[in-house]
Amino acid sequence: MVHFDDLGEPVPLTGTPSRVVSLVPSLTEAVETSAPGLLIGATDYCTHPPTLDVPRVGGSKYPTVDAVLDLRPDLVIANSEENRPEDVERLRADGVAVWVTRAADTVPVGLASIRRLLTQGLGLSEPDWLPAAEAAWHHVEPVRATAVVPVWRKPWVVVGRDTFAGDMLLRLGVANAYANHADRYPRPTLAELNATSAELAVLPDEPYKFTATDGPEAFPDKRSVLVNGRYLTWCGPSLVAARESLSAEIAKVC
Repeated sequence: MVHFDDLGEPVPLTGTPSRVVSLVPSLTEAVETSAPGLLIGATDYCTHPPTLDVPRVGGSKYPTVDAVLDLRPDLVIANSEENRPEDVERLRADGVAVWVTRAADTVPVGLASIRRLLTQGLGLSEPDWLPAAEAAWHHVEPVRATAVVPVWRKPWVVVGRDTFAGDMLLRLGVANAYANHADRYPRPTLAELNATSAELAVLPDEPYKFTATDGPEAFPDKRSVLVNGRYLTWCGPSLVAARESLSAEIAKVC
């Protein structure tokens, strides 16, 4: 049967996949939580669930394609933002079915994408965590503060327009100062960041690991909020607990 991924590309499957490799940490968590044992390979950055014990195939951006092929998967899961098109094309050229998810710009879009992957691509029943995550993030709080949201430094990179993290914060009542920027991940100077009228600097611990001694000192006139980066940027089972955790951290400064 031929399915179609988020980009409209055909995913030829001869049956229900039983040997799956994930190149996306958040989707690794979603699949392993929903169907333990289905994954036979994952990236070095696939840290959740902590019990995951499968061969590693390198990084998300630069996986070792030969290592993926050696595992003989019947499906590889990738993402349009996290993985390189040339790696996807190489896998397909070698006869491997690849399901590419689109980079979600909102929580509902992200969860809908995962629902399609799990139920259509993998032939699974809808897991309990998925509607629980939808319910947890359905409500949108009134905006009570504006923030800059760095995800890297040297150079500084911040969350811009149409991003999952930006929608997460908006649902918690925190607007993104760069939500209307032309780029999804702008690279402003530190002087530009500090010149914004944003009251907050939201500092996640991934992909760059901001800490109490690495990050807040760059924003002396803003209230810094250190948050769990997985809770802010991963679309998957972590969303069930993410709202309470992120809300508690933001409440300390708002």
